[in-house]
Amino acid sequence: MASTTPTPAELQAELHRWLEKNGHTLTSALAAEAAYDFDTCVRDELSLQQALWDSGLSRWGWPEFVGGLGGSAVLRAALYEQLCLDGYRIPHSATTLETLGPVMCKLAPEVAATYLGPVLAGREVWCQGFSEPEAGSDLASLRCKAVADGDGWRVTGQKLWSSVGTVADRIAMLVRTGDAGHKGISMLLMDMDAEGVDVRPTRASTGRNEFTEEFFDDVYVGRDRLIGELNRGWYVAMDLLQWERGMYAWQEQAHLHVLLADCARRVAVSDHATRERIEEAWTMLTALRAKSAATVKQLAAGETPGPGVSVDKILLAQAMQMVHDIEREIDPVAFALDDAERAEAVRANWFYTRAASIYGGAIDIQKGIVAERVLGLPRSAR
Repeated sequence: MASTTPTPAELQAELHRWLEKNGHTLTSALAAEAAYDFDTCVRDELSLQQALWDSGLSRWGWPEFVGGLGGSAVLRAALYEQLCLDGYRIPHSATTLETLGPVMCKLAPEVAATYLGPVLAGREVWCQGFSEPEAGSDLASLRCKAVADGDGWRVTGQKLWSSVGTVADRIAMLVRTGDAGHKGISMLLMDMDAEGVDVRPTRASTGRNEFTEEFFDDVYVGRDRLIGELNRGWYVAMDLLQWERGMYAWQEQAHLHVLLADCARRVAVSDHATRERIEEAWTMLTALRAKSAATVKQLAAGETPGPGVSVDKILLAQAMQMVHDIEREIDPVAFALDDAERAEAVRANWFYTRAASIYGGAIDIQKGIVAERVLGLPRSAR
């Protein structure tokens, strides 16, 4: 690797050369080889994540105090895109990493310096613990409670919908440490194998355990696991939400572009209806790419994108559903009846995208935010 910070194009070229030389050892992380079993799929991807970190390629864009080589977050975005172009999956764990990592480096550098290294290197997997029964979109009403106990807290309560929770080593969770409302919330980093933690897989309609719910019974968490300031977890969550919307949208658009290009190659020239739908989806993806690129650049520069990130979420949900609908309709018989593992994965991905307009902030709510806070429309205009 170069000793000076590369440009995004230089990093992509270096990654491409490295994959050509070393890809034969990483075949389990190829997009076409995705295992249907979700836990197996996530673990397969870790070998790629570890190899990229050990090579130095994925260290760019992360600060030196967590083991990185410095440079802008735009370098990370460039790496994710090139992975897709070369036929590899962006590791599922990188979604949580890109949500939690930047915020930890910014608001809790000591915690990040101590704990973030292994997950960056693909040797640990983390998940998030935000949603609860009756506290999904309305995080301010969460009830999972942390009571002060010596030099730490005792946590009791429940969390829902934790992605990759079945293989996660730690969970970054929002807990109530103060009064009701958003001003009494803090964020803690907890070990998933700590005494008193009960992790239960949530089986999706596809049969895959893509999520978990967790129950916490008087679980001790030390004060060195506090992310951000005490009772300021709401503001930590609002900060990381921008990364979740921006970088996640960028990661997904890179994958969707490759998937849609593959769909286009499989459609007959005479199938004008499907080709028109592909053109429409490509236009949507182009808009998503432009918007998410702008958001990532803002975040990398230390700027606050504000309510405009809701546009990223709206475009992403629409693009995901459009592209996966096209993939399903190209071969509807195989989609419905094929028992091969690849067909199972296609079905699972299609079912997952049905929730894209709900998870991470429902689309109707995002449209309301855009209407009122971006366009300045009155509430009655909705």
